[in-house]
This record gives sequence, structure tokens and C-alpha cells, in this order.
Amino acid sequence: MRRARTAALAFLVGFRVVGVAAQDTPTFATGVEAIRVDVRVTRSERVVLGLQAADFEVRDNGVLQEVELVSSEKMPLNVILALDVSGSVAGEPLDQLRSAGQALLSRLLPEDRAGLVTFSHEVTLREGLTRDRGRLLRALAEVQPRGETAVIDGSYAAMMVGEADVGRDLLILFSDGVDTSSWLTANQVFEAARRSDVIVYGVSVRGTVEPAFLGRLTQIAGGALFEVESMRNLSAAFLDILDEFRSRYVLSYSTNGVQSEGWHQIDVKVRGGRGVARARAGYVSGSGLPVGVRPSREAAAPLDRSQVPQRR
Repeated sequence: MRRARTAALAFLVGFRVVGVAAQDTPTFATGVEAIRVDVRVTRSERVVLGLQAADFEVRDNGVLQEVELVSSEKMPLNVILALDVSGSVAGEPLDQLRSAGQALLSRLLPEDRAGLVTFSHEVTLREGLTRDRGRLLRALAEVQPRGETAVIDGSYAAMMVGEADVGRDLLILFSDGVDTSSWLTANQVFEAARRSDVIVYGVSVRGTVEPAFLGRLTQIAGGALFEVESMRNLSAAFLDILDEFRSRYVLSYSTNGVQSEGWHQIDVKVRGGRGVARARAGYVSGSGLPVGVRPSREAAAPLDRSQVPQRR
């Protein structure tokens, strides 16, 4: 039932679900599967720079791995903006939201791509990942706020946009209200985040959002939650997130001594107490995946809730 509901929602917001066959016999990896992990390191809430591969300890399902450090500067970014455009952002808040999006797009490098998802009581893919800044700016300018808030559904759809083949995937998710109209549950989105490479940063106006969902999602997805004092601080928050993401460490290791099929928990630590590391919770390996999801190339449409099975 859960797979059917998730597949239906994914299809209706312009995605396709691809199933893969399962194998019965578990195998053990011997340095054949390369795993990449984005890591945020802070100390006293400040980003720690200048670390080397030897400064990190990475365990895959409890087994210590040999770490290589990959330069993040050489990797293009895929930045997905997921914006709450419910009725509460009408007027000046919308102007501030557009300005923040424009500021972010202006800071991207030529090789970076960006996409735009909006959500109210509907979830809409405005633009898939593209390097065409003009298209993105036009899509941002055409947004009109209305209706209620479906931040849970919106976050799920945005993560699917970020499942790209190349580059580092960053999702910036803004909401200024409590979810009132999602069909998916928070736990379904958390499970999707566990199976995704997308790093999620949440942004909210302090005191307007119950931080439980955004806080938990960003923790699972290896990002962080930024709470701003007012909508006027959005541009600075978006740019701070982008700068922080570029400064993150990209660790790589080839799995060794662990079962290759199924869920792998990743534990990352910084040796010598030089900082606290945050990374995604883990990954799913091999053909034992229940479902794999990738964006389709077809234009997305607003979510038609009449065709989605009701929550039980």
C-alpha cells in the first residue's frame, strides 16, 4: 500500500518510478563500490575548514573504512529551491522570497544547475534542473501565492528533482507555516531522505513553523535548519547556505568488509575533537532497493489529490 501511494504521488507531480529486481543471496563488498559522503563540520557553531582525509573516521555499518578526500570545488552543484507559496506569503513576504531566490541564482557558477519547486495545497515543478538562469527567473517571477501548506509533499517532490546523475545535490526548503494539507506522512519523507543523496537545508521564520519536521528532515539528510528573524533575512540565509555547502567536505571510500545489499548506516567522526561532523544517515546499496526514483523529462503538473489514495 505504501509503495502504491508513493508511486502515485511521484507520478502526479511529474516523476516516474523505476523498480529493480531483488537478489536473494547477500554478498560482501571488497572495495568495489565507491561511496561519496557530503560532510558538514562545525565547532561551537562555526564551520571548520582545512581538514584532511586522515582527520576523518568513517564507519559503514560499524566497519571502519579507508577514507579519501574529494575536492568539492571541482564538482558542479545541483541546487533545488523548494518554496512555500501558500497564502501567508502574499505581499511583501513574496517580494522577499523572490529576492532571495534571485540572489541565490546570481551566486551560482556557470556549470551549476538549479531547479524550482513550489508548494501550497498543490505541489508544482516549475523548472527542472537547468543552467538557464533566465528560465528560472521567469518561473520565480510568475509565482502567485494562494491556498494552504503542503510542506511534507513539497519536500518529497523536491528531493526527487535532486536525484541527478552528476554533481552535488543541495535542496533549500523554505516554509513559513505549519503543514495543513499534505497527503504523505512525515515518516514517508524521512524514509525517502534516508535513500537519497540530496543534502537538505531548511529555512523558516522563527516562531512561525513547528521545527520538528524540518529539523528531523535536515538531520537525516545531513543538512541544517536555519531560522531567520524575518523574511528580510532570507537572502542572507540562502547565500549563507550556499557558501556553507561549497565549504563542506566530500569524502569518498570503497566499501570493504560489509554486506553490500540493503541499508548501510554511516557514522562520520572528526578525530582529535577538532569538530562535530554531520552527514546523511546512510544509503541503500545493491539491487535490494524496493523502489528507485528518478525525475522524468516530461513537464510537471500540479498535484491532483483526487487521484491519490487517502491516508490511513
